[in-house]
Amino acid sequence: MGDKENKRIGILVGREWDWPEAFMAAVNGRQANVTVELVKLGGTFMDTDIPYDLIIDRMSHEIPYYRAFLQYAASKGCYIINNPFTWSADNRFFATIMANRLGLRTPKTVALPNKEIERDVVPESFRNLTYPMDWQGIIDYVGVPAIFKDVRSGGRRQVYRVHTVNELIQRFDESGTQTMILQELIESDIHIHGFVIGQKDVLLLQYDHDNGRYFPGILSTKTTRNQFLTKASLDLTTAFGYDMNMVEFVIKGDQPYVINSTNPAPVIDRSLMSSEQFDWLVQQMVELTVVRVQRPLPQFTKNMFGNQD
Repeated sequence: MGDKENKRIGILVGREWDWPEAFMAAVNGRQANVTVELVKLGGTFMDTDIPYDLIIDRMSHEIPYYRAFLQYAASKGCYIINNPFTWSADNRFFATIMANRLGLRTPKTVALPNKEIERDVVPESFRNLTYPMDWQGIIDYVGVPAIFKDVRSGGRRQVYRVHTVNELIQRFDESGTQTMILQELIESDIHIHGFVIGQKDVLLLQYDHDNGRYFPGILSTKTTRNQFLTKASLDLTTAFGYDMNMVEFVIKGDQPYVINSTNPAPVIDRSLMSSEQFDWLVQQMVELTVVRVQRPLPQFTKNMFGNQD
């Protein structure tokens, strides 16, 4: 790791480049003794040195090896954005329950058994499952049309609308080993995303579904509704302890619903955002990481392993 005077930040990324490039340029252009670079991996030995004081994770929800590496790096005292142990335990069903516990409105949601299992199993492995499943009862509870989607947090993978029991069964049969949820569809033209940085700064943007990008401008936090959305975004993000998160809302009538409580690696891209919006997210992450790399907060791993030199 870097010494007390010089701190190193690493980034794990996928295909995205707008945000990582802008972030690295902004950090490396500062006069602080902090540098940032892409993490390079080729297998992790159990005594591998970690050269970074802080790593920003934008890809371990897609690459399981990255998650294993980050958990190892955390055990060595590296601060991770976001905590890989928390993220591993996070999923959209639990996050919906968490929103309910915080008093927020959410769509009705059902977690479904896996269609297939990756491991070797025998019929007796499923003795706890009811068969056949009450598909009509599930549809009656959620209502139609409904959203059938992957339970894992982060990214936008495998999201479908279903209108009938037969459509639900077809999508379920296609889901393979993935764990899926069925969620009530809250029909609305007003979709607002709350980006949270550092559990204190919130950027509210309205998403334009017709054009596949955000409307220009930043929503004011002076209205009663937007103050509520800001607080809800902060409460959910703080509950999970994330340094970066995005909460998704839909507004039906005058009532906000949380449709996704957590997205620890939200898409930040110039094709989706105005320069004002994009630059805000870059700058806030720069400020946060410079603070965290100098004065890291306790993470779950500190209780497990103690401070590592």
